[in-house]
Amino acid sequence: MNWIILIIAGLFEVGFTTCLKLSNNFSNIKWSAAFFVCITLSFVLLNKATQTLPMGTAYAVWTGIGAVGTVIIGIAYFNEPATFWRIFFICTLIGSIAGLKFFASH
Repeated sequence: MNWIILIIAGLFEVGFTTCLKLSNNFSNIKWSAAFFVCITLSFVLLNKATQTLPMGTAYAVWTGIGAVGTVIIGIAYFNEPATFWRIFFICTLIGSIAGLKFFASH
């Protein structure tokens, strides 16, 4: 169950980075409020997950989900480049996240 909580926390990390971009330097109240909701939920869920998962593994997976998700959002919605090397290294990051989950001691 805590792996699911950790994945949801990572998705909220993607949410808060996306909202940060859309908040236009916190000048858009709607996106600024969404940023604070997402960041709060992300950290609360990360904290919950680390109560039973190894802290280092949980943090690495959380930041990995956030990084991969944020890059995907950037490519899909903000017209960021999708170069071969960018996609290659995102795939290696996904492999690393899967490896941490697969070889975790819990």
